[in-house]
Amino acid sequence: MVVEDNKHDDGRSTEEWLFQAQELVPLSLDKAKEVKNFPGRWKMIISKLEQIPTRLSDLSSHPCFSKNALCKEQLQAVSSILREAIHLAELCVMDKYEGKLKMQSDLDALSGKLDLHLKDCSLLIKTGVLGEATLPLPISSEVDVSSNIRELLARLQIGHLEAKHRAIEKLHDVMKDDEKSVLAVLTRSSIAALVQLLTATSPRIREKTASIICSLAESGSCENWLVSEGVIPPLIRLIESGSAIGKEKASITFQRLSMSSETARAIVGHGGVRPVIDLCQTGDSVSQAACACTLKNISAVPEVRQVLAEEGIVKVMISLLNCGMLLNSKEYAAECLQNLTSSNENLRRLVISENGIRSLLAYLDVPLPQESSMGALRNLVGSVSEQSLVSMGLLPRLAHVLQSGSIGAQQAAASTICKVCGSGEMKKMIGDAGCVPVLVKMLEAKSNGAREVAAQAVSSLMVLSQNQREVKKNDKSVPNLVQLLDPNPQNTAKKYAVACLGSLSSCHKCRKLMISYGAIGYLKKLIEMDIPGAKKLLERLERGKLRSLFSRK
Repeated sequence: MVVEDNKHDDGRSTEEWLFQAQELVPLSLDKAKEVKNFPGRWKMIISKLEQIPTRLSDLSSHPCFSKNALCKEQLQAVSSILREAIHLAELCVMDKYEGKLKMQSDLDALSGKLDLHLKDCSLLIKTGVLGEATLPLPISSEVDVSSNIRELLARLQIGHLEAKHRAIEKLHDVMKDDEKSVLAVLTRSSIAALVQLLTATSPRIREKTASIICSLAESGSCENWLVSEGVIPPLIRLIESGSAIGKEKASITFQRLSMSSETARAIVGHGGVRPVIDLCQTGDSVSQAACACTLKNISAVPEVRQVLAEEGIVKVMISLLNCGMLLNSKEYAAECLQNLTSSNENLRRLVISENGIRSLLAYLDVPLPQESSMGALRNLVGSVSEQSLVSMGLLPRLAHVLQSGSIGAQQAAASTICKVCGSGEMKKMIGDAGCVPVLVKMLEAKSNGAREVAAQAVSSLMVLSQNQREVKKNDKSVPNLVQLLDPNPQNTAKKYAVACLGSLSSCHKCRKLMISYGAIGYLKKLIEMDIPGAKKLLERLERGKLRSLFSRK
């Protein structure tokens, strides 16, 4: 085995250790071939001993051979195992071993050690570890190991588990103080070694490894390596049965990795949805928020939404919306419900049957309502009767969001109004709730999408004369609507602006304002673009202009 603390180093150089190993190989082979008992085991051991000269040759021909502490340690370990092989062969030849079962166990252990060292020698050459690690590891545990990061990463890949565990402990400490330096020299082979250590038998090592991998994932520099090296299955097992710290770190890692649609699909494909949902219900506040975000990310992938529903995600997200420990958790739950209900009528009905609308409406009562809950409601209102929506208190919440929500929330609220204002009675109640003046103000929004949906909502509501009067009261209504006649392709609100102005054109004052703000020039261009209603509105304005001219004369 690799002797990490150099306790067997008697001052000999790397070349001298190489010479000793080369001398011991033929001696061990000769002794092994003399043994008559345990023939199957010794045949296997001999085949492995015969591979050692090639490995030693490859190792000694590397440019960094004499500079690298790992080479010297590897040669010390090979010499040690060769001496052990000679000793066991002599015991077998002389029939002086303690017992048959004991010797069989010793020979199996010897065979395993040979496998390990053959693999380590190859790894030093093939993966570039030899070139990456050229500084000796300090013996004192008190010294700063940050200057030896390359060797520390190399030690994750070679040697026995105990040595790797010591390396992971030190790397964990280095990551706390000097994460950038670790990221600068990190290689794919190092990532592969870390992923393997996620399955270590020691809970402490799993925790340390999960913490390091979590930091690497959050750095945003090696997500692809982590996924391609198989990090998803061991993270799922950690979420299922790890310690509290291990679960937390694994869930945060998933939160980051699941931002990729491909990785989100992989989490589902490896059976990760159920463990994440379970931890979302039983974990601490940090784990709960991370799992909720992971599920939100996964729900953004349309083809896996049915799988999420079958695992019971709807009920869990609604519960989280009601009782989440952190505001973030509630927001992720709302976003998840928005994703789930965006295109699937079955999932909409499921959310409604679980009283999801009431929970989303209650969440809008927090000081800063978020657009995701409003977006989820927009997806759901078309599947519920007007009477039910009114009785649940939708309209005052819509007015509240329009007045004080973010632009995204306002846009979702305006879109919701477009979906619910079907009957004249509903249009009247929306007007009575005070939504019209706020929608008119939204016509000035910087976002094209917000202006479009506001214009659409206003045009729908103006079918009712009461709401028309509300629009006329606002001095900015006509100027804002005329601005939305702009024929620029980026302006997607023009057809709704034409409809709104058409409703207002029966008013002489409004027609004069339209003309004074340049509506005629805009409308002529919109007619060329075949915008519905533009020709009729232009004719009305020009007739009015002509009548005004004759009356003045």
